[in-house]
Amino acid sequence: MAPQCSSGEGNGEILDNDVLKNTSLDKELMGDDTYLRLRRITDNILKQAARDNTELAQLIDESVDQVLQNTNLSEKLQRMFRKCMLNTITTTLVQKEDDSAFLFTGDIPAMWLRDSGGQLRVFLNLEDPSGKLYDAIGAVIRQQFRYILLDPYTNAFNFAADGNCWSAIDRSERQNPWSWERKYELDSLCFPVELAYFYWKQTKRTDLFDADFLAAVKELIRVFRVEQYHEEQSEYFFIRDNGIEQDTLPNEGRGTKVGYTGMIWSGFRPSDDACEYGYLLPANMFAVVILGYLREIVDAFYSNEEELLATITAIRAEVQAGIEKFGIVKHPTYGDIYAYEVDGLGNYNIMDDTGVPSLLSLPYIKYCEIDDPIYQNTRRFSLSTDNRYYFEGKAAKGLGSPHTPPGYVWHMGLAIQGLTSTDTSECQELLTLFETTDAGTDLTHEGFLADDPNVYTREWFSWSNSIFCEFILKEVGKFKL
Repeated sequence: MAPQCSSGEGNGEILDNDVLKNTSLDKELMGDDTYLRLRRITDNILKQAARDNTELAQLIDESVDQVLQNTNLSEKLQRMFRKCMLNTITTTLVQKEDDSAFLFTGDIPAMWLRDSGGQLRVFLNLEDPSGKLYDAIGAVIRQQFRYILLDPYTNAFNFAADGNCWSAIDRSERQNPWSWERKYELDSLCFPVELAYFYWKQTKRTDLFDADFLAAVKELIRVFRVEQYHEEQSEYFFIRDNGIEQDTLPNEGRGTKVGYTGMIWSGFRPSDDACEYGYLLPANMFAVVILGYLREIVDAFYSNEEELLATITAIRAEVQAGIEKFGIVKHPTYGDIYAYEVDGLGNYNIMDDTGVPSLLSLPYIKYCEIDDPIYQNTRRFSLSTDNRYYFEGKAAKGLGSPHTPPGYVWHMGLAIQGLTSTDTSECQELLTLFETTDAGTDLTHEGFLADDPNVYTREWFSWSNSIFCEFILKEVGKFKL
């Protein structure tokens, strides 16, 4: 039975601020009714903030001043960096009455486990003598792990248990009024762990590691173990009968058939598009990384959890073995490269997609070093027209995604390209692309037309803004993660 999806109607006015521009294709792609419904929900959420973020914005503005001292960045890039750094805190963070906070993705009024982790990573590069910025980040992490306890198969959550959702026709084995969308994505369970780990290492705070955190970790590990045996053990299915192939899973919502590989099955990619084959290599590589983080956290704070520690260690080894056995293919031009997806039955998908984790992003997620030979081969493939989602146009060239129309380059992909490059001239070219493809907004977007960057999607995409800022921090020598 399809869930009853709330309209989000309320007394609030539709949000009107300077992040919205008329050159975005969002209204055209969503339709006016959906677009306005999302704006109403957003406005109502913002009105429920327990306190405003003025003080946090001031702290970040001062930190930006320090970062930009004695840099050679153009005035345009400095202005973009400042606006993008402030955008997340001033437009998407909603602090609650308790010790948690809600961080919605931007123009869609839901909190993605993945996006919220990516949105906040950049702020852990800043010093915070007052502790107030770190308080806010910790509050979001608490919310993330509470959401995992509510439903580890949900990728995006509501501000409250109000039944708001993207699509009222979705069918799955479980319904939850907290769930905005129930597309199971392996990487969604990895990002909160990464953020919690970096938070611990950068701030030295340990208050996150309480009984709720442990319970969420156990639930996460339970899902990992079940989805290693998806065909035999998983009850998960997802069906959206809207006629869009990438929005639903085939085989009665179970996905295409897979064989056992040791890897963890994922229904959807970081783009929220359905996987062609269920073992998504970048997500499994990310899982290897965060299982290492969890092993360190459990050993430090829950040392009596010997069975949990043993399970984490075992799954990590099994996933890594699966990657090595099934995930490397011989390309006639590039040699040994990583596949994007495999099914364990002999089929594989050779491509790359901008959404992090991507194959391009492997050093960024700490899976391998930049100079790793197989990564370098894969990187050359990813950034070539042999990858069917790499596009070149009159104004830009870069990695795109099947999630957006053909010919669209993603700012996120450009930033990840820069974050994984040691080539000064390549990075300078990328900085120039950011200067010239923002459509005059001083913000980044999702995808933009490579022939005309004034045509783009996602007018308000906080995660993309944050990854751009990480690239800037790298270029000025102040990227710590």
